[in-house]
Amino acid sequence: MLKHKTALPIMAVALCALLTNANVAKAEDTLTTLGEFRQSGWHGDWPEIPQTGAKADQVKKNLAKITLPSGFHIGLYALVPDARHMAVGPQGVAVFVGTRKSKVYVVTDRDRNFIADDVKEFAPSLPKVIPNGPCFSKDGFLYIVEQNRVLMYPAAEFFYESPDVVAVPIVAQGDLIPKSEESYNHTARECRIGPDNKLYIQLGQPFNVPAKDKWAIYRKVGMGGIIRMDRDGKNREIYATGMRNPEGMDFNPKDKSLWSNDNQVDGMGDDKPPGEMNRISKAGEDFGFPYYGGGHTRTDEYAKDTPPKDIVFPEVEQVAHAADLGLTFYTGTQFPAKYHGAIFSTQHGSWNRTVPVGARVMVTFLKSDGHVSGPSIPFAEGWNDNGIYNGRPVDVTQLYDGSLLVSDDLVGAIYRIWYDGK
Repeated sequence: MLKHKTALPIMAVALCALLTNANVAKAEDTLTTLGEFRQSGWHGDWPEIPQTGAKADQVKKNLAKITLPSGFHIGLYALVPDARHMAVGPQGVAVFVGTRKSKVYVVTDRDRNFIADDVKEFAPSLPKVIPNGPCFSKDGFLYIVEQNRVLMYPAAEFFYESPDVVAVPIVAQGDLIPKSEESYNHTARECRIGPDNKLYIQLGQPFNVPAKDKWAIYRKVGMGGIIRMDRDGKNREIYATGMRNPEGMDFNPKDKSLWSNDNQVDGMGDDKPPGEMNRISKAGEDFGFPYYGGGHTRTDEYAKDTPPKDIVFPEVEQVAHAADLGLTFYTGTQFPAKYHGAIFSTQHGSWNRTVPVGARVMVTFLKSDGHVSGPSIPFAEGWNDNGIYNGRPVDVTQLYDGSLLVSDDLVGAIYRIWYDGK
């Protein structure tokens, strides 16, 4: 018979598994109901997130400490709990915001004054699991990548004000990665629709450095890399491999190359290995992990193993442990000409460094040949107040007027950065 102290943890794990399975079953039932254009019968609480009050006032005070190049300004766009990666609707009606929890939020600026009028949960009748990664196709289809599922929401920008929204399984629950490899770690997925009209998805692997048998499994399914598939989920293939925890990607509209951040190995010291910004020029490229922990730094676990041939090293080596997350090419015209075609990216901030770094927005300039002209440099900073975080930027994306939106999951907010030259 199990002793009391042993039995309690086992019972807790079993109960957690039962609850998870029940939630998955409920989600599948709701998905079927919505797919048949029938009401789900959901009658839960569906409040708007308050946009004024003491919290909004404090966020605005904190933003007064943020430094930007001359002529740029930053302001509070919306209060959004746990705000992670964002997708701006192609009609400019709404911004969809993922989280690492169970909700997706939708932000609406009805009077076009660049301050949110209302923020509500998106599709609250449909249970979700870590719906971190939303992305839009140009023709208005919203894709949301969860921990182990991908759903497509047709015309989400026009039907989001109902709790029931049609969702189409592109990758069914449990088919994005093997169920045996589901984890709480490195499960914040991101997606993009490529110039080839295919769906690209980043898949982190859960370990700091995986055991060799695990890495063999991950290579087969694309974990620790980027996969792509047709927009209906067919013809899945591995597009890039050799990444530890890729998060944040975008296509260069000029040469169609795909750029991706990658968060590198922890526990090797304050200043190594570097974080990575990778340029993927073709399918099948290998970026070196787990043989390399970041840049040219070998991992201890694979130090005696011969790396694969033709490894592609990072286009940019970032400061170690800054947690580079969001990434977008600037295609607008509001900013000065020097920023046209540049990459804006975020550094969430370090957790395992004796002197914290990051919590800022970076900019990376490119040459005419499509490669970088130098290292990434700070663009907006000040959230890291001598090691105390007053905010942790996650994602950066472009609004329809050419300004930038920056999400912050610590504060639970979205900021807007604009330029007027004043």
